[in-house]
Amino acid sequence: MTTVPDTPRPDILCIGAMLWDVIGRAPRRMAPGADVPGRIRHIPGGVALNVAVALARWGLRPAVLSAVGRDPEGEALVAQARRLGVLTDHLARDTGLPTDTYMGIEDSEGLIAAIADVHSLEDAGTAILAPLDGALSGWTAPVVLDGNLTEDLLAFVARDPRLAAADLRVVPASPGKAERLEPLIAARRGCFYLNRLEAEILAGRACPDAATAAQAVVARGAARVLVTDGPHAVAEAMAGAPTLTVTPPAVTVARVTGAGDCFLAAHLAAELNHLPRDAALRQAVDAAAAHVSGKDVP
Repeated sequence: MTTVPDTPRPDILCIGAMLWDVIGRAPRRMAPGADVPGRIRHIPGGVALNVAVALARWGLRPAVLSAVGRDPEGEALVAQARRLGVLTDHLARDTGLPTDTYMGIEDSEGLIAAIADVHSLEDAGTAILAPLDGALSGWTAPVVLDGNLTEDLLAFVARDPRLAAADLRVVPASPGKAERLEPLIAARRGCFYLNRLEAEILAGRACPDAATAAQAVVARGAARVLVTDGPHAVAEAMAGAPTLTVTPPAVTVARVTGAGDCFLAAHLAAELNHLPRDAALRQAVDAAAAHVSGKDVP
């Protein structure tokens, strides 16, 4: 892929985790404690970076706001991100902190377990937002917010006047971090991208399907919510509008990590191209299904 030249003005900001993914995948189902042969990959990751890479594939010019160390891992990560079309000029590099890491274990059924070590991102805090006072001041374009940010920082963003006019797109990173999004729901800001479990956590109750879950989060105050549910129907709910659903195509699972990020990027790219709600949702569903099957879209 051709590297996008640096510019002082990207068209989308992705704020959150930029790290190395260490993904181990076994070709068959694993039991707890199993020790099995498989493949282990080291790939650029983190929700913010994954979304940015996917957006670059759609012809957009994303920049990541994150904390990346000046250790060898950080230098390699920045170089790889640039090769993938992501702008890295606005990273916090001088925090004195190491580059973060995510470790995931997958089998033929999907994700078994994962640990996200994003302590450097959490410790950097508002330092990652410093470019909003400089080259990125007056930002009014889309901003992808990654739930790997601390609840305090997400609450800060919700009321930050520098982002008051931004189109916020919010993703929780994992069910365990879904509750961090409460300040954004309370502020009635952002379009939320959730899986059903994350939506249930924010709704405060179990839901039988994605449509019910999306509507429940909207009822809590969110203006717009998209909910995925594995191979089952995906839903989009909005205050004062009909709820849409789309059933994903059946695919053979080759990977699961990053599917939600791919979904968000495809949906945002569709909306920036002024596709109607139903067409944008279909593009997102098809892109995520292709990712799960092992293909990169577009």
